[in-house]
Amino acid sequence: MAVIKAENLSKQVSLGDQTLSILSALNLEVNARETIAIIGRSGSGKSTLLSLLAGLDSASSGKISLNGNELTELNEDGRAAVRNQHVGFIFQSFQLLPHLTALDNVMLPLELAGDKQAQRKAEAWLDKVGLGSRMHHQPNQLSGGEQQRVAIARAFVTEPEILFADEPTGNLDPTTGQTIVDLLFELNAEHGTTLVLVTHDHQLAHLCQRYVTLENGALFEGRKEDPLENAEHEPTKTQQTPPFARNC
Repeated sequence: MAVIKAENLSKQVSLGDQTLSILSALNLEVNARETIAIIGRSGSGKSTLLSLLAGLDSASSGKISLNGNELTELNEDGRAAVRNQHVGFIFQSFQLLPHLTALDNVMLPLELAGDKQAQRKAEAWLDKVGLGSRMHHQPNQLSGGEQQRVAIARAFVTEPEILFADEPTGNLDPTTGQTIVDLLFELNAEHGTTLVLVTHDHQLAHLCQRYVTLENGALFEGRKEDPLENAEHEPTKTQQTPPFARNC
């Protein structure tokens, strides 16, 4: 069953007297509990696509369904309500509030939702990501890997059905990045959360059940068993034919 469905999705932005097309007539379906990576070159629109699918931005045309909610028919407040109910989001730059402790950062989405168990749940998730002894530290007192673990705890604390992660290892060294990757997939498996990753890391993409490539505003499909490198044939658009193997 598809929990995310994008149909003929397009995004254009105005630059002075010119219009830049970022995404063009893009189609994508993501099933419940699936892990999928969106890969592509820098500037290909991966983060834009993720923001649209999560309801953080609005499309120029087309439709996006998120757990049965038509995001393209909702205003900003409506999309926010859907996000609060169904979505967790991990940003590459962590997006922690600097004046709050790790505990307060993780508690925040629960407090906004009026959850009376906010502190207990936040403490439990910080313990789960290995930061039980660091929960009263502010972000500037934490390493990059620790900050990303706080961001992961914050994303999971509301028990979202769908988790979006934008370059979750992009600002981390390889060792710390691997720790974060292991944690993401462990939590995905444990809680059955649908996981949608944006990454330029082919090794990370290969850990997902499926990957899609964004190129020239269009998506091309690939599967886990397809090699991400040494592809021998050209990609075919997702809306037309079965998956392909491609070197990006």
